[in-house]
This record gives sequence, structure tokens and C-alpha cells, in this order.
Amino acid sequence: MNYCNQIIFFLAVGLLASCDLIQMKEEGKSVDVDKKAIARVGDQYLYQDDLEGIGYEGIDKEDSAQRARSFINSWVRKQLLIKEAATKIEFDEAEIERKILDYKFSLMGYEYQLHYITQNLDKNVSEEEIQTYYEENIDNFVLKQNIIRSKFIQVPKEAPRLNRLRSLLYSTKESDREELNSYCLSFATTYELNDSIWMTFDEVVRNSPLAEIPNKLQFLRNRKYSETEDEEFKYYLKIEEYRISDNVSPLEFVREDIVNIIINKRKVELAKGLEEKIYDEAKKNNGFEVYN
Repeated sequence: MNYCNQIIFFLAVGLLASCDLIQMKEEGKSVDVDKKAIARVGDQYLYQDDLEGIGYEGIDKEDSAQRARSFINSWVRKQLLIKEAATKIEFDEAEIERKILDYKFSLMGYEYQLHYITQNLDKNVSEEEIQTYYEENIDNFVLKQNIIRSKFIQVPKEAPRLNRLRSLLYSTKESDREELNSYCLSFATTYELNDSIWMTFDEVVRNSPLAEIPNKLQFLRNRKYSETEDEEFKYYLKIEEYRISDNVSPLEFVREDIVNIIINKRKVELAKGLEEKIYDEAKKNNGFEVYN
């Protein structure tokens, strides 16, 4: 369940529980014999019908059952809390009802905005847009970690032809690249051969002796190639390029972040534009009045 769906789920439970707080004031409330009750707290009942909409089309039975159990457990806990609260505090029922309406209308508005954005969002981001955003906001793209473009291989010590790996790593021949890829597929435990991709140094060398290097900056400045080993494995690292922390990140390293930022800005603009459009149309058609 993503973050937005979690908000809707818990607000729905909260709305149901808030309504029951008011209903608890009623006396003589009894179970509806025409409905199937699935939980009870005091005189309050949760019915099978109340679970409609908890699942969705395509969800498997186990996930659906888990969502139902979560909803029921949440309902019971909230009812117990509200039951306790109703005996300890005097509530302003009018204020509670107003808040319930606020939640309801907020959810309705959110759902419509989400639908509108889904229907109208352009997810295509051009290279020009990415480059322009990068240049205009370059101070926001300062590296927090050392990054490298490299080839890295972890291979068991008993693997064959280990003395061949260094020459394959340095070779620019297509046949040697294919041989290296085939070798890694057959024998390597971990490997990264795409040296056009920027990755953090720590991510590349994690779980290897290279992760314990005391002065990583000095290592990066002085070592383009490294072979090391432990009791079980040999490790090969060939660095094509590096950038150290506190320097400006290369565009390729933050490209995906920039794309997401641009798309999220479009979502915000669509939401604001929808509100303005509805407001302007209503104003033009005398759809609302504000009294002094």
C-alpha cells in the first residue's frame, strides 16, 4: 500500500470511528439482524457491508484477507479508544461533525485531483528540460558521497583463468568484452561491467576488503586499478572516472532525480491549475457568493 493509499485507508477508518462516537450517544442501539456482523465493541457493530471497497480488482485472496483483518483490527482499537474517551471527556458534537465533513470533502477533492492528474499528466521529459533544470539548479546537486564509473568483479579464488581477468578488464575489443561478460555470468559472485554508469564508491565495493579503506579519497586519486582478496574471493576494480564528495554531481548521476522533480512539479501545477479553472468558471457563472 503506497503512502497516498495509506492516508485514504486510515482516514476512512477514522471517519467511520468518528461517526460512531456520535452514534454512541444513542441509547438502545442493537445489532442489525439483516446484516452480517463481523466485530463488536460495546453496542457498536462492524458489518460485512462496511468492508466494501477495502479490496480492489486483481488483488489476490491472501492480500485481500490481510487488508480486511487490518481494517477490522484498526476499527476495534479505535472503537475501544473512543468508548473510553466518551466516558472521560465531553465532546462538541457539532465540531466533530464539521471535522467529519472536512475530511470527507478533502478526500473527495483529493480523489478528483488524482484522477485529473492521471488523465492529463505528461511524463515525457526532454533532454533540453533536464539540461536546463540541471544548469539552473546546479548548486542543489552537490555530491554527498564519492562516485565512480567502473568495472568491478568478485570471483571465488578457485575460479579458472583468474590471470586472464586483468587483460579482459583493460581490453577495448568487442570480443574481449563478450568474453568478460560470459566469464562473469559463469563464475563471478558479484559484478558490475557497465562503466558508463555512475555509482557511489561505497555501493560498488560493499562487502569487499575495499570497503575498509581508511582514506578513500587518496585511494581514488592514486589508484585506477586494484586487485585484492580475502579468504574466499578475489576482487577486481578498474576505475574509469571518479568524482569526490562536496563537488558538483555529473548530470548522468542525477538524471533520474531531475526527471522525477520535473514530473512532480507538473503534478503540482496541474492540481493548482484545476483549482483555478474550477474557481474561474464558478466565478464567471455566479456559482458562488461570499457575504460580508
